[in-house]
Amino acid sequence: MTPVPGWYPDPHAPHLERWWDGAAWTEHRRAPEVPGGPVPPPPGGTGRVRAIALTAAAGVLVTAVVTGAVLLGDGGGDPEAGTGPTGAVSAHTPDGEPSAPESASAGAPTSADGPGVVEDQLNGVTFPLLDGWVRPQHVSLPDVVMTTPGTHDCPGEGSVCRSGVVISRTVTATDETSPEALAKEDISEAAEDAFEEDALDQSPYGGIESHEVVESGPVAVAGRAGYLVRWRVTTGKGPGGHVQSLVFPSSVGTEAPIVVRYVFESGEGAPPLSDMDRITEGIRAVGDADPGGGVGSSLGPRP
Repeated sequence: MTPVPGWYPDPHAPHLERWWDGAAWTEHRRAPEVPGGPVPPPPGGTGRVRAIALTAAAGVLVTAVVTGAVLLGDGGGDPEAGTGPTGAVSAHTPDGEPSAPESASAGAPTSADGPGVVEDQLNGVTFPLLDGWVRPQHVSLPDVVMTTPGTHDCPGEGSVCRSGVVISRTVTATDETSPEALAKEDISEAAEDAFEEDALDQSPYGGIESHEVVESGPVAVAGRAGYLVRWRVTTGKGPGGHVQSLVFPSSVGTEAPIVVRYVFESGEGAPPLSDMDRITEGIRAVGDADPGGGVGSSLGPRP
């Protein structure tokens, strides 16, 4: 049975509660209410904004996917692994509206986005939505900013794969703040998540056989000093691909580092590798029309 709308433990941040609208998770989160306190529902909206620490416990994510996964179809054979609440604390529908979430989430498009822009409200940045890219639909991965349209059969195990995915996350589970150190630490995990095994312990690409560092170095992103590492990955099945970890400090809140992962398949139908650079160059602070730097830019960080 589908759980009724209400506040439930967030599967990606168990220390918070998240609003389930009866069909999907919304972007609304809150600290658990004191027993007996008001528990108002959020205003309308079913945005899929999600929060996850860079080093969040993998077991929580796997459990949420495996126990809550529901395959949906959109008429085009593009399934979604959707996760819902697996253990209810309580569901309430009294009058009133909640305050803005204290702990927001990262890197998902909002209804206020322009036709060619995807906004990451938590980190105060926008991403350019290039030709050949779409906002995420029927995507089970958390924190996805954009994908290439459509899916195809994976070369290895699993049902369907995508040619390109861009993910934005906030680094919260470490005291490390160096973009270089964080990017070098994240790249191996990014490669494993993309090309090794999925959350259901399947190998969509037959596992990783080898990798090669094809690019690394400092980069200015939205006017701030960042660092990127890019690998070419050879897989057991299929043409392999590229994965990139880009880290730079947020311009809002605590200025926690942001990690942007790029996962591009190789071969026919794959997005051009130059799209990684074009997306990076187009990242802006929200409300800022300034170019803000990009790959190869000598622009230093702003104060």
